[in-house]
Amino acid sequence: MEGSLLDKSLNPNKLLKEQFVSNMTGSSLSEIAALSTIVPALVVLRKWSSGDNTRRDAAKKNGDKVLPVRKDWMQYFSTLVVDYLTVVLPVLLVFTVLVEWAYTCTISLVILIALYVMFKRSQSRLKAGLSQLPSLRADISSYRVSVVLVTCLCILAVDFKIFPRRYAKAETYGSGIMDLGVGSFVAANALVSRQARNITSMSFRAALSSISPLIFIGFARIIFTSGVDYQVHVGEYGVHWNFFFTLAAVSILTSIAKIHPKYCGLVGLLILAGYQIWLSSGLNDYLISDKRSADIISQNKEGVYSILGYWGMFLIGVSLGYYLLVDTGLKGKTRNVQVVKVWVLAASFWILAIILDNYVERVSRRMCNFAYVMLVFGQNLQVLSILTLAGFISYEKNLVLEDAFNQNMLGSFLLANILTGLVNLSVDTLSASSLTAFMILSVYTFTLCMVTGLAHFFGVRMKFW
Repeated sequence: MEGSLLDKSLNPNKLLKEQFVSNMTGSSLSEIAALSTIVPALVVLRKWSSGDNTRRDAAKKNGDKVLPVRKDWMQYFSTLVVDYLTVVLPVLLVFTVLVEWAYTCTISLVILIALYVMFKRSQSRLKAGLSQLPSLRADISSYRVSVVLVTCLCILAVDFKIFPRRYAKAETYGSGIMDLGVGSFVAANALVSRQARNITSMSFRAALSSISPLIFIGFARIIFTSGVDYQVHVGEYGVHWNFFFTLAAVSILTSIAKIHPKYCGLVGLLILAGYQIWLSSGLNDYLISDKRSADIISQNKEGVYSILGYWGMFLIGVSLGYYLLVDTGLKGKTRNVQVVKVWVLAASFWILAIILDNYVERVSRRMCNFAYVMLVFGQNLQVLSILTLAGFISYEKNLVLEDAFNQNMLGSFLLANILTGLVNLSVDTLSASSLTAFMILSVYTFTLCMVTGLAHFFGVRMKFW
């Protein structure tokens, strides 16, 4: 009897769940652009409608450090709930129940923003002399939170049938909205990295120390997934490799190279060009094949070889961060110039992604090829460019929800992974009805937001280094 209990898997539907997220082909680039408009548009509209122009002034103490307002916990959490209802819940609806209305929702939000700007801009200009425009750094902070929120939502939603299969990660070529997750994390980290701020004083030993949490979490994930027989899609990164090892590897390479941010963009482009030539010369056939020998590199070929693509991506992100934030500040240029640069860059990267996708090699997150990197930057800068619109009317930097996630970005992502694992081990996600799935996802996202908000309210910050 004991033997049969020990042999019983904690995850009996493992194979079915792996097949459920396999052999996907992704969605269209136009749909990715539409979905990438919805999240920042909702954030912008929420900022404009909050009318809480004194909250940030009250919260801002000790120079530029932002501390949570603790005077009234009821007000704090009621505001957080409203943020959830006006930002997170609508995104969940569009990604599930209203999936066929994605384009309609996008067009409606764009029209609403245009009308709001048209009618409120003149009033805003009258108050402009008394208010200070938020810096682009605040918009980038908001953009990073948007990346984390969508990623946390998708990692659980993908296990339910209510989530469209075309949004899941593509098997080889093509791109679903989930394919942009790891690339967005790399790009977002690059924009605000020490290298982008031209802080090169960190020694190699200090760099290793700073990435030790990523390595620890990476190995912990391997132990957990094998220990509970959790589903793992081998074609994603390989047998043992995972997202955290990729982030750690990119950080190590950047620390070793020590390239000035002015030249990071050029070096990144050269790495991507060389890697793309290698892919087109036959490496791509090897990476998408099912053949794996016993050595560790072959077992994890997708994760190991794609490091070149992600490193090139990171270096370009460093250059963009320096160009948009540090270098612009040194030359005393205005926020308007920064915003125009962001919009131009977003359009440029989208055009490059379309050209490369059509004439060089189709977008592939699995290989992190040139087209994928350009798509990641096009989509991420599109989100950032829409978020800059908040400055047209409201001069608030962040919502309470954004402040909370920004303080504990790694902690909130780890919590999302833990909650996702618990749900998968306790619920048969494949047989859940649409109503059940939506209720579970609503409770999951609400719990994630409230716990993150609680940590922010009490000043708890999860940081290992």
